[in-house]
Amino acid sequence: MTGLAILILSFMSGVGQFLIYDFKKSDDLLNWEIINDGVMGGLSKGTVSVNEDGHGVFSGNISLENNGGFSMARYSFQSLETKEYNKVVIRLRGDGKRYQFRIKANRRDRHSYVQHFQTSGEWQQIEIGLNDMYPTFRGQLLNMPNYPKVSMDEIAFLIANKKAESFRLEIDYIKLR
Repeated sequence: MTGLAILILSFMSGVGQFLIYDFKKSDDLLNWEIINDGVMGGLSKGTVSVNEDGHGVFSGNISLENNGGFSMARYSFQSLETKEYNKVVIRLRGDGKRYQFRIKANRRDRHSYVQHFQTSGEWQQIEIGLNDMYPTFRGQLLNMPNYPKVSMDEIAFLIANKKAESFRLEIDYIKLR
């Protein structure tokens, strides 16, 4: 199923919520992209895949060599209005590590709106207030307002804990509510 078909089906996901992505409904990873620190000379490696249970898996190894230290799984989609929503709800199982959830209001923007979350090693539902997402560029906090809740056309998961480590984040779905 294509990313556009997922977005169209999302409108039918219930009143007051919008399904951004459900890995069980699509194993098409066409609009998912990995960005590793190799863009800056680093050696970290991340991948995104779908496991046998129908969950997305963002996993890999972070290396601090050559000033490295991050990996990101990014999903781009057709722009959607976010005015009526207050939070992002993500069902996931992590590895006990800290991750970032990131939003771009416009994929041409250089900055992203970010919020950290801690995983427990168990399945959990993470809720992130859209008003709490703050603007950053290359890890630096920007002097501008938090996420304006107007539009969204990209989401991402990033790990950058300033240590060499393996990581694994299993994702069931991502919704707006």
